[in-house]
Amino acid sequence: MLFLVLGYAANVVAQPNNPVAHPDAVVTAGKARFTVLTPEMIRIQYSERERFEDRATFAVVNRRLPVPQFTKEERNGYLYIKTNTLTLKYKIGGKIRGESGELSGESSDQVLRIDMQLNGRPVVWYPGKDDALNLKGTTRTLDGQIGDNKRREMENGLLSRAGWAVIDESPLTRRGDGSTTFAFEGEQDGIEWVAQPVDKEAIDWYFMGYGHAYKKALGDYIKIAGRQPMPPLYVLGYWYSKYQRYTSDEFMEIVNDVKRNQIPMDVMIFDMDWHTQGWTGWTWDSTAIADPVGLIEWMHHNGLKVSLNLHPADGVDDDEDFFQELRNDMGLPTTAKVVPWNLSDKKFYHNMFGRIIRAREQQGVDFWWIDWQQNLTSKYVDGLGETFWCNHVFYNDMRLNRPNHRPLIFHRWGGLGSHRYPIGFSGDSFTTYGTLAWQPYFTATASNVCFGYWGHDLGGHQQTGDNDPEIYLRWMQYGVFTPIFRTHATNWPGIERRIWKYDNFPLLLETVKLRYALMPYIYTACRQAYDTGVSLCRPLYYEWPEQNESYLYEDEYLFGDDILVAPVVSPSGADGKATRKTWLPEGRWYDVCRGEVKEGNRVFTDSYAQPEIPYFYRAGSIIVNNPPMLNLNTRPDRLIVKVVPGADGQTSLYEDEGDTEAYKNGEYTTTTMRHQGSTLTIEPRQGRFKGMPQKRAYTVEFLGTERPQAVSINGTKCSNGVWNYDAQRRLTTVYVPITECSQSIKVELK
Repeated sequence: MLFLVLGYAANVVAQPNNPVAHPDAVVTAGKARFTVLTPEMIRIQYSERERFEDRATFAVVNRRLPVPQFTKEERNGYLYIKTNTLTLKYKIGGKIRGESGELSGESSDQVLRIDMQLNGRPVVWYPGKDDALNLKGTTRTLDGQIGDNKRREMENGLLSRAGWAVIDESPLTRRGDGSTTFAFEGEQDGIEWVAQPVDKEAIDWYFMGYGHAYKKALGDYIKIAGRQPMPPLYVLGYWYSKYQRYTSDEFMEIVNDVKRNQIPMDVMIFDMDWHTQGWTGWTWDSTAIADPVGLIEWMHHNGLKVSLNLHPADGVDDDEDFFQELRNDMGLPTTAKVVPWNLSDKKFYHNMFGRIIRAREQQGVDFWWIDWQQNLTSKYVDGLGETFWCNHVFYNDMRLNRPNHRPLIFHRWGGLGSHRYPIGFSGDSFTTYGTLAWQPYFTATASNVCFGYWGHDLGGHQQTGDNDPEIYLRWMQYGVFTPIFRTHATNWPGIERRIWKYDNFPLLLETVKLRYALMPYIYTACRQAYDTGVSLCRPLYYEWPEQNESYLYEDEYLFGDDILVAPVVSPSGADGKATRKTWLPEGRWYDVCRGEVKEGNRVFTDSYAQPEIPYFYRAGSIIVNNPPMLNLNTRPDRLIVKVVPGADGQTSLYEDEGDTEAYKNGEYTTTTMRHQGSTLTIEPRQGRFKGMPQKRAYTVEFLGTERPQAVSINGTKCSNGVWNYDAQRRLTTVYVPITECSQSIKVELK
């Protein structure tokens, strides 16, 4: 049985990327070159000019891995490279091409092939072979999503039921948005800059033959592609957002209503109407927000971070703040009416960000929402994706110019490599049950390209008809178990996203409270994603790759290691309940709705009233919760530890400062918790970070128990005031007093 035991070690320091592979890993055969990166991953290059790319590219930034054991030999005109997993066979002098078909009288598999095993069966790959069993990755946007109409736009991912996948970094290969990859070379103000490939006609593939070891494939991918950075802790809280022209008074009224109704919240979005008229804008609309600095300071005083929406494609017009200065910086004539948007130009980046972006950040803006829509590729560099390049520049600009905080942007998917720039904005979907039903699949599947932080418009973006409290509730219940918990909708005045305006507000509020309760578990899973490449939301086939049901039940997914979520995505019937069919994988699972342990490896049907969310704890897991709280700015001095029955198990609670890069340099703590039988042990905390708590109390909840005869803490029998038993819920609760975090705690039921 698998539990979350994170492989942390004190003082772990992030290693710098090096795109040049170790010479011992490289085998050159004329116009072909092969680099053995891992036993399961081989880079394949072919250049008629014999010019091979050694710089970082958009998807791959590090090739300096430990050299795996392999052999090479030439025999009968062929080069053979063998690892303990793969056998590559290349006809020396043969031309490698991407498409299938005849090559000078020879088929593709006669020029190049790789043999491997999948579950004891032989598998052969050759150039041009169709990866029909690819498990997909993600797509740039859900604009216009209704039902699963975006399925056909899903790009291929890193995993396949066929057992192999290919990353194609060839310069002429088109990405999902029509752009191509480029190299990085040089820099501007510390940011790695775009550069043309050394041979635009070259082949550049990364063959990944990991079989169904999906998590291993992702772990090795982040070694070459870079890790998923941890987002700031506050990003995981509740965001209020709506495309609407709010005035300062209306923004403050929303916040006051939130406080009055005791709703936890951490982020306030200012959509595009913060600026003057038009899609693109950089200047505050003073008729709506007369004192932006004062408003942002007020938001900060109330514990909220602020993000502004940008559509930068139209550049800077002559009615914008700083226009004349920027026009002069760029050397444009005084007759120019616009400074064009050209982020591939180093000079434009330096001046645009120095003048305008920095000015708004100095006013208190915490991060940018890059709602790019107008152009897919650059007008100035053929094939350069505007989405990817905006993500790269904006993210790294914040990394360099706001060093005391974690860099963060809210943006669309720009192709492989985008996982290095969290987080994602999925776009403008329609409010239908079919749309909701497909989003669990879409979100979990994005983990197949390590894009683990999609944020959706909870409730849907566009709707027809009146507001439906039930579909909003079901969307929010699903949202609890997604990476980003953000409500949003378009500017139609009839769409309401203020949860306190709904008749079922108490139920909507419970979703927000549950999200905040789960935050220690969620944040620990975010660290796991950084370390392993396995995202917070992931498909069931990561754990059960040989179970066909894990591919078929695509609206179920794992949320971290120990929670399986099967959200309600259909309306209630006449009895007020919604029915859904759920597959539970092998093992035992604690049904949170029903308060009982269920045996896995079966399908069952159940009906759920509107307050109920179908989710399941893995038997034996330990789920750490926060006590009730209103934002994530303060660290609670008490944690709730839920001990799940059905097996023994353990977990490791991860903590750090929450909004600095120090975690990359080993500044964090872990607290291991184990339970065996009816005994929970909380081990002494390991590691350190600035501001970490020295003492902490715990509320330990033993789920699904009979009434104990006695309870002890560290061997001392407890009085009834220190523990209680709820017979209806079959719940034993033990209150552990404030204890030094450096001490061990043992709670035992007898």
